[in-house]
Amino acid sequence: MIRKVRSHITQNEPLLFETSSPGKIGYQLPELDVPAVDPAAVLGKENTRGEIEDFPEISEVEAIRHFTRLSTYNYAIDLGLYPLGSCTMKYNPRVNEAVARIDGLAWAHPYQPESLSQGALEIMATLEAALAEITGMDAVTLQPAAGAHGEFTGIQLVRALHQARGNARKKVLIPDSAHGTNPATARMAGYEVENIPSNERGMIDIEALDRLCTEDTAALMITNPNTVGVFEENITRIAEILHAKGAMVYMDGANMNALVGIARPGDFGVDVMHLNLHKTFSTPHGGGGPGSGAVAVKSHLEPFLPTPRLRRAENAWTWDYDRPSSIGKVRAFYGNFGVLVRALAYIMAHGGAGLRNATMDALLNANYIRAKLEPHFEHPHRAPTMHECVFSDEIQARHGVRTGDIAKRLIDYGFHPYTVSFPLIVHGAMMIEPTETEGKRELDLFIDAMISIAAEAVENPELVLKAPHSTRTSRVDEVMAARKPIVRWKPGAEAPGAND
Repeated sequence: MIRKVRSHITQNEPLLFETSSPGKIGYQLPELDVPAVDPAAVLGKENTRGEIEDFPEISEVEAIRHFTRLSTYNYAIDLGLYPLGSCTMKYNPRVNEAVARIDGLAWAHPYQPESLSQGALEIMATLEAALAEITGMDAVTLQPAAGAHGEFTGIQLVRALHQARGNARKKVLIPDSAHGTNPATARMAGYEVENIPSNERGMIDIEALDRLCTEDTAALMITNPNTVGVFEENITRIAEILHAKGAMVYMDGANMNALVGIARPGDFGVDVMHLNLHKTFSTPHGGGGPGSGAVAVKSHLEPFLPTPRLRRAENAWTWDYDRPSSIGKVRAFYGNFGVLVRALAYIMAHGGAGLRNATMDALLNANYIRAKLEPHFEHPHRAPTMHECVFSDEIQARHGVRTGDIAKRLIDYGFHPYTVSFPLIVHGAMMIEPTETEGKRELDLFIDAMISIAAEAVENPELVLKAPHSTRTSRVDEVMAARKPIVRWKPGAEAPGAND
């Protein structure tokens, strides 16, 4: 029995081009009280055009209904749980939005003089200090635009320090449980990539690490907690192995949602890390941005941080461009400022105790889901779960049902699917991260849905294999959509499956 949603009217919605009728308009304007001017006479005929060819003509009520109906096609965090693991799709408090929309912040121009930007600079300086304290690091840059950009900046800092010491070194070690962007980042920075296997508990194989770490190793890129939701309990020993060979520890901080207020990476040996402010500190995530990939470093890497750096001089904030060891700019201006405002609002609204409570709630929610679902889905690693839990489709696969099928069926139950087939080291992976956002009622509805689908996979696998059944569009051919996407509508052309 599906408890969260029920069948409802689902209206087919054509394109505005298809509902257009010549002569319709969706606005009323008063008559001009000045003589009409021909734009072509002022701007030149070559710089103007008349009507836009084939532009839709519709009434106001048609436009309102069209976009309102389209909005009902979307799932949103305001409707319910996003169980996407590693993406941290959590609720963004509205107070953060209100603060980011204050006129003096929302309309600040990046070229306005420092004397008129002291409030904005104070926000950035306060955020840098807060993130340094949260991570246990010595300095922070807010320039990088998002997570992978922060990774690239971090490894460039590592390379700059090694070069300053006379040897840039050749390789970066990356565990098989790291985020997929890590090896790409290392390659872009000019390093060879060497893989470190995981042990049966989902953690780095310490013996393999000790064997592979040599004088040619520049750094280890480690995600902690890693992509199977497990904390690397030997992290201090791992740091010791790297540091003994003159190498550094880079930590992918995308999963800091599990550590804030509990553990500080700088205290267990991390030299440099990035933070996804658009994940951990509740700023908008998904839908194409924006993001922020702040990078925190220990003091030995501080001279190499991107220029300029904030500096307090004569009771005012200013930008310091005199940074001879800097790797230079990594982004125009000084970061995605709107995200920085939201992140600081989130941190200040919670305070130290509140941030720790948020982390504890995230851990509690993930472990609650794990405990309830373990009798029904294979859990490949016995180590304690942090903020996300990863199951395998091994039990359901015996009946021909795979992780993608279960995800599709979950849509019928009123939930966005979990992360499918990732991490790659878990065959048929189902990654679930509830975050601290969710209360027990929503979690119980999700758990009930997953248990019901597990039963369906055994009793009626065809029901799952043909899901979803309640959506406006039936299951799409995802391979064809990826390889031969149709992204443009042409008059007279009917989209494939339009009458399904």
